[in-house]
Amino acid sequence: MSDKSILLVEDNPDDAALTVHALETNNIGNRLVIARDGVEALDYMFCTGPYAGRDPNDHPSVVLLDLKLPKIDGLEVLRRVRAAESTRLQPVVILTSSNEEEDRIKGYALGANSYVRKPVDFDDFVRAAGQLGLYWLLLNQTPPQGN
Repeated sequence: MSDKSILLVEDNPDDAALTVHALETNNIGNRLVIARDGVEALDYMFCTGPYAGRDPNDHPSVVLLDLKLPKIDGLEVLRRVRAAESTRLQPVVILTSSNEEEDRIKGYALGANSYVRKPVDFDDFVRAAGQLGLYWLLLNQTPPQGN
C-alpha cells in the first residue's frame, strides 16, 4: 500500500529545493523522496541498489519526473517504469523546463500521465506545485497496488 509519498526525480538542487518549498507552502506534508538522476530513480522504483531493502509494494502516489537527467534521462526512466508489470500503472508527471514539442510527444507516447512545464516565476511555480500536489495526492484515484 502506498504511504502517499512523492518521488521527485530532479538533478538540479535549486529546482529540488524550490519544489520542496512549494509543497510545504501549500501544506502538502507527504513524504518526499528525491532522486538526483535516472539511475537513482530506477533503483528506488524497482528496489535495487541502495533501495534494495525497500518494500516493493510501497509505490509513491506520484512521480514528478524531470527529463534532462544525468546517467539515464527522464524519457528512458518513464519507458522502463511503463515496461515493468509492477510499475506500469504508476502515476508519472513530467515536470520539466523543456518546452520542446518533441519531448511532450515522446512523454505522452511513453505513457506520461501529465506534462507540466516548470514556471519560471517563483510565485507561479509555488502555485503550480501546490495544484499538482493537491490533484495527484487528494483528487486523483489511483488503481489498486499490484494491478
